[in-house]
Amino acid sequence: MANQESANASHATFDLFIQAKTCQEVKQHFSDLCVQLKLDPKDYRSFYSKLKERLNYWKAKALWTKLDKRASHEEYQQGKACSNNKCLVLGAGPCGLRTAIELSLLGAQVVLVEKREDFSRNNVLHLWPFTIYDLRELGAKKFYGKFCSGSLDHISIRQLQLILLKVSLLLGVEVHTGVDFQGFIEPSGENGWMAKLQPESHPAAAFQFDVFISAGGGRFVPNGFKRKELRGKLAIGITANFINRNTAAEVKVPEISGVARIYNQKFFKDLLTETGIDLENIVYYKDDTHYFVMTAKRKSLLEKGVIKQDSSDVLQLLAPANVDDSALHRYAKEAAHFSTGGHLSDLEFARTPLGKPDVAMFDFTCMHRAENASLVRERRNKRLLMGLVGDCLVEPFWPLGTGIARGFLASFDAAWMVRSWGMGAPPLKVLAERESVYQLLSQTTPENTSKKYAGYSLDPKTRYQRLNLSSIQPNQVQNLYDVDKSHPMSKTPKDKPSHGTQGNGFEELLKWCQKHTSSYKNVKVKDFSQSWRSGLALCALIHHFRPHLIDMSSLDESSCVHNNQLAFSVLQKELGIPPVMSPTDLANSGQIDKLSMVLYLTQIKDAFTLPPKGEKDTLAVRLSCFDSTQDPIPAPPPAPEPAPPKAPRRPTLKPKPTASVMMANSEECYFCGHRVYVLERISAEGKFFHRSCFTCHKCGITLRLGGYTFDENTGQEKLPAVMSGSQKNQTHEIQTPGFVCVHFVCSQYFRNGLESVTERFHRVPTCLQRPPIEFYQIKKQTKFRSFFDPEFPSSISLCNIFFIDVINVSRLITEFYDGENWAVFLRFVSVLSRVSHNKVLPPPLFSIFD
Repeated sequence: MANQESANASHATFDLFIQAKTCQEVKQHFSDLCVQLKLDPKDYRSFYSKLKERLNYWKAKALWTKLDKRASHEEYQQGKACSNNKCLVLGAGPCGLRTAIELSLLGAQVVLVEKREDFSRNNVLHLWPFTIYDLRELGAKKFYGKFCSGSLDHISIRQLQLILLKVSLLLGVEVHTGVDFQGFIEPSGENGWMAKLQPESHPAAAFQFDVFISAGGGRFVPNGFKRKELRGKLAIGITANFINRNTAAEVKVPEISGVARIYNQKFFKDLLTETGIDLENIVYYKDDTHYFVMTAKRKSLLEKGVIKQDSSDVLQLLAPANVDDSALHRYAKEAAHFSTGGHLSDLEFARTPLGKPDVAMFDFTCMHRAENASLVRERRNKRLLMGLVGDCLVEPFWPLGTGIARGFLASFDAAWMVRSWGMGAPPLKVLAERESVYQLLSQTTPENTSKKYAGYSLDPKTRYQRLNLSSIQPNQVQNLYDVDKSHPMSKTPKDKPSHGTQGNGFEELLKWCQKHTSSYKNVKVKDFSQSWRSGLALCALIHHFRPHLIDMSSLDESSCVHNNQLAFSVLQKELGIPPVMSPTDLANSGQIDKLSMVLYLTQIKDAFTLPPKGEKDTLAVRLSCFDSTQDPIPAPPPAPEPAPPKAPRRPTLKPKPTASVMMANSEECYFCGHRVYVLERISAEGKFFHRSCFTCHKCGITLRLGGYTFDENTGQEKLPAVMSGSQKNQTHEIQTPGFVCVHFVCSQYFRNGLESVTERFHRVPTCLQRPPIEFYQIKKQTKFRSFFDPEFPSSISLCNIFFIDVINVSRLITEFYDGENWAVFLRFVSVLSRVSHNKVLPPPLFSIFD
């Protein structure tokens, strides 16, 4: 009878735990459950198994099935992969909790500390498909029945934290709230790494760990990590949360998943006319609250009295003393009322823990990201692996809704790093692999990540489509290994690079640079920082291997920016190596980043020293210059009989005279001359410019990288342009240097306009030499019909289309088609096909070529 009553009590407590709506309620009910089931929460090795055994409750069994399925992944090795590791996680945000769950499944002892006592953030997060699947597999529906019901793809931060907190506790993670992390206590005597916490008497202060994961948000980054600042045009965001009473009228109000001015100009024009509110975009999600987030224009905020006085300093502009809270509240209410068509008539602000209206105005002009995602620190022969996840790794750009998705990916990547650490991989190899994966994080989108969500695991190969775990080598991350001088890293056998090379990789690279620049005047390479400031060393390296590209006698040591710009332009144009920083930054920076220079110089060394591998490989190298995201093209097996001796073709485009390499100030747009910030700029042919300024010199359409040709003629030459209809036989006179688009046209126009050109090149594929097939009947021959037109037959032959470079068709054919590998040439064509006559080519077309 007593056992029955105890079981009933534990079942009721478990229900309360599942339904708890605050952090403190969750912790209290979990503590009560442990007491009733006689479980020790600190017994992390067997806590979950004992919990399943003692809580024989049908509601719990459905949850155990979910968690057991996740725990069965082979990467966890049945919880033994990291059974000897102790991990401290900082921050109980979604990313910190998600990381703690993975570390617990790996078998590590996990302690999580959080400064706040409760979860109070009502803001709503957009979820990518894989995050929805991942949370469902963790049992999110069991804890929150409305999770992503129907077409919903979002959740409030508070609800997400509660779900992940409950899962963490069930898996044996120790969670301590109200604890402030203030730094590390280095090993001494028999003690290992410990944390300096406030209050000092907290039990977690005695916890010794060998792994530290920071998920403390953008304002906290541990010592040793450097951050980059990305600054764009002024962008002022406003978030507002209104009470959701879940009435019938409120339920009928449709959400706004994201409206930008460019796509619905009438909406924003009417909003401005009726209310005086001028916005760039607005989002409305319905969750625990009515959540609105918008980007407001400065002029509108000044006219509505939200901002009292204008200022060029963003900090002063949005300082609390310069913001009228009442006007801000009215501004948010009016925007919410108008955007929902007046259906949310009774708008009342939700309250923060301090009792204030939950509305905020913030600046996201400036965003930060960490230069590296991991570090190893060693003191007294005790190592500490450190990693970053969440906002302290990469601050998200909220209009894109990337925060939580990339945050979860980073959590998985960090856990994979800890797994390698726990299984005894050399520290430098662990760091190199983590940094290799980190390079892909900011590029991820729902489209370029794997669609096989059921196959997602800690292994990055299951999530990223184009992953090279060796893109960064162990010898390139030695600066991320912080070891005390009394125990130098080189004396540790495990830390040597796995490829077995002798000596220090940095030293070998430095000696190579010194060897090939020692004969040049005013060039003394001593390190990877100050020696490269003047730009002469880079120019000397280029001149040594390609003397026709740079005239060293014309360079002045004092013209640092000019020299750097020249070197960057040549390396990017001729070898496809993008600059690691602007010429101005390299010339004027107080401290040049050593790792960036090492990576840059390594690419230069490889480009100059790797031997040519024949025509096909030359084509592959050229292809990589246009699309670095493509997988490398394997070289064919060597021919049985060696070819007659001849000068090898270098992996570059046709050499240009030195005088044709034009200089451009990286701080100014090449086209409009206005200042261009890092966040909003793109680069091509060594030029920096605004994205919006990157248009075709001839037709004015917006260009994409890979879909252009750069012309440096000065109006002395008229070249035929093969266009559609009446424009077919026109010529264009090139007046100023500019970027020209590459067009896709049907083979009929190709044959009519280039008959004489193609006949001169016997290596053109036979499919282009035969008469065009009448694959589509059009009434008006003057109207351009693109290949992706939905009215075209699906069985259209690939041979019936080709690209036309309006500058020089013959050069593209002779330079990039090797006469044999037509498939590789088509792949090159696909890179150039980013822009069509009037439309952007859709992804389905790329698959035809790829």
